[in-house]
Amino acid sequence: MSVVAKPRTTPRPDRVAVKTALLSVSDKAGLLDFAKGLAASGVKILSTGGTAKTLREAGLDVTDVSDHTGFPEIMDGRVKTLHPKIHGGLLARRDDADHLSAMTTQGIEGIDLLVVNLYPFRETVAKGGDYDNCVENIDIGGPAMLRAAAKNHDFVTVVTSPDDYADVLKEIAEGGTTLALRRRLAARTYATTASYDSAISAWFSGQLGETFPKTLSVSATLVDTLRYGENPHQQAAVYSDGSGRAGVVTAKQLQGKELSYNNLNDTDAAFELVSEFDSPAVAIIKHANPCGVALGSDMISAYHAALACDPVSAFGGIIALNRTLDGPTAAEIVKIFSEVIIAPEISAEARTILADKKNVRVLETGGLPNFADARMTLKTISGGWLLQTADNGHITEAELQVVTDRAPTEQELKDLLFAFRVCKHVKSNAIVYAKGGKTVGIGAGQMSRIDSSRIAAWKAKEAGTEIQNSVVASDAFFPFPDGLLAAADAGATAVIQPGGSIKDKDVIAAANDRGLAMVLTGMRHFRH
Repeated sequence: MSVVAKPRTTPRPDRVAVKTALLSVSDKAGLLDFAKGLAASGVKILSTGGTAKTLREAGLDVTDVSDHTGFPEIMDGRVKTLHPKIHGGLLARRDDADHLSAMTTQGIEGIDLLVVNLYPFRETVAKGGDYDNCVENIDIGGPAMLRAAAKNHDFVTVVTSPDDYADVLKEIAEGGTTLALRRRLAARTYATTASYDSAISAWFSGQLGETFPKTLSVSATLVDTLRYGENPHQQAAVYSDGSGRAGVVTAKQLQGKELSYNNLNDTDAAFELVSEFDSPAVAIIKHANPCGVALGSDMISAYHAALACDPVSAFGGIIALNRTLDGPTAAEIVKIFSEVIIAPEISAEARTILADKKNVRVLETGGLPNFADARMTLKTISGGWLLQTADNGHITEAELQVVTDRAPTEQELKDLLFAFRVCKHVKSNAIVYAKGGKTVGIGAGQMSRIDSSRIAAWKAKEAGTEIQNSVVASDAFFPFPDGLLAAADAGATAVIQPGGSIKDKDVIAAANDRGLAMVLTGMRHFRH
């Protein structure tokens, strides 16, 4: 049953003076300057535990919450602010005669400002805390107070982040906080408590081994609003999931224009691709599809090989490296226009070279993501979401099934595994030709697999790459022999594909007829 609000008999106040504040924070950043500002404005300060100790050691006059309530902290501090004198002081409407009467009768003093940030639950989990330690770092009193103060924002100002200290102090000094500020902070507070509970929920699901919990709770923090989305008439923003995974969201931008929605999407695709490889690797991406990918003995050789696959499409693309970008490689990269360059590190020499291309966005991630991480991907559909585990599958040589009369040679085998790993990052239907640790032709996003085979071969011919005696990878099975025959006509000598078609026997027979070696992976890599 819903609770019906009492009719309001007075208008909402705009300015509300702050006479009493309760401060209880785990993040002490900016705390002393803020508390000194409150004291200078004549605000009485209530506090708890470590916060009170910090303030008192700085010479500030502080009243312990236990003295304010007349009730001691008990149960190792689990119960200290869960008291009517705290919650009554936060929840009482100052324009309600019954509320004011109850405050007088019960000796409850109004609390006009609440400053709380919560126990470091996420940090405890991130540091590998054991089960009991994580549970102990679930804050109870903090969220209860925050929700109470935010509900009563007509009269109470609530702060959850040091980022808001300056605005609050400024308005207090001007006579009181404004309704606009109190509402903004209240909204932020509910987002904070929701995010906190989301993190706890996700942790519990992990502890219970639940990949797909009954209720999905998603939490993210705004990183930046973007100029527009995929197209200029769309609005967009980028959020952080708080995982700290090395990549485009956590990267430091060293130079260049503001990153766009498409820049971020393409750069993420490029960096995730090169992170798959242990050897030096370079990927050039356009519209989330690879133009070229290559391994090399060093970054400059890998870059040249990647560029050779499709130098026309590479213009204005995204370049990702999985090693430090050095000066010689940077000098080659700047010979064509690129939108974004991303690498774990950028050497001082490379930074100097890139500085001459002021519009090129340069990102340094500080490391590579662990591709084996258990991650989830989330996509919106009408009326809901699609959630799945990330495609972290890596096929090894031991898992391959040779199904043709001829087995692949050692070099073909290396190239097949390389091509299939690249294929995972190409939009379906996907075909990748490779030779000598580099792509030589890529066909992406076609409605039929044979068209992808033909397009990849055509692009190889246009680029002048050597497709003869290459290998070919398909992200899914060949439904008919025609796609495989198109690859054979282009010059492929070995094939890697998942298998599983009702026409597998016909495809294998066609491969044998052409003298191809073919291996099956049993793993598909659709990417939409």
